[in-house]
Formats: sequence, structure tokens, C-alpha cells
Amino acid sequence: MPKPGGVWADLGAGSGAFTLALAELLGPQAVIYAIDRDRPALAELERRLDGRFSGTRLISMRADFTQPLDVPSLDGVVMANSLHFHKEKAPIVQSVRNMLAPGGRLILVEYNVDRGNTWVPHPISYPVWERLAARCGFVDTRQIGAKPSRFLKEIYSAVSSNGSV
Repeated sequence: MPKPGGVWADLGAGSGAFTLALAELLGPQAVIYAIDRDRPALAELERRLDGRFSGTRLISMRADFTQPLDVPSLDGVVMANSLHFHKEKAPIVQSVRNMLAPGGRLILVEYNVDRGNTWVPHPISYPVWERLAARCGFVDTRQIGAKPSRFLKEIYSAVSSNGSV
């Protein structure tokens, strides 16, 4: 579990379910960058966060997380149901690793299958994620949870570290 405070980013934040979870976990000392291409979704997130976690500093950025981002060195990144929209994952994962401070963590939430559909075109199963994370320089990758899904059988969460502090 993340320690309170720090600077985190939610890549593909949408209207913010995982950003709100981060705000609850990290507390009012945190700075959270919510990054998404959808301006109305980010506006909804801003309203929701302000109503529940007014002490948390939210910086919403309308941007494509597959492109270079103007963010400081991050303590952590959450990518929840956002990586599966991209077939070529390695460049994105390497870019995310470069955003992280030493010891920074990437939390991934994905469907545990390797064949998608129209709505989830390029999911990545946990075993494939574990290998990709290692190829991109992450260490200590581990699955931290899994839940059945009516949509694509199972959804999992995993955490990977950018190395020692």
C-alpha cells in the first residue's frame, strides 16, 4: 500500500474512480496528476474530488499519456484499464518507468487475458505483464489482487517497482 503523501499520476484517469482511491489512500499531503484526453471526464473528476477530498492537490492534464508529459519525478503511477487500448506496450511502459523516481511504483489494473474484443482491444495477462515489466527494467513485480469479471473472466492488479531507493 502506498505511504501517505507523495506525487502520483493516474494515466488514463477518465472520470476518476482510481484517482479518488489514490486520494483516499495518500491523504491531503499528496499531489495527484490526473491525465486523460477527455476534458469532460477530467472536469467531472475535479468536481468529484473537490467534494470528497478538498485537501488533496489535483492537477488534471488533458493529454495523451503515450506522448511525453510535463510532470515531475513521480513516486507512483496508476494505470487502470488504460494500457489495453495500445498494442505496442513496451514504449509506453518504458516511458512510465522514466517518469518514476528511484523506488517509484507502477500499479497496473488489467484484464487477465491476452485476447480482447472491441472494447478491450489489447489486454495483457499477468504472466505476460510480468515478463514485459522485467524487460522494461521494473523489478519486484507481483500480483496484488484479482477479481472475477463477467466481461473478460478476470481482472487483476499488479505492482512493479522502479528499483531501490
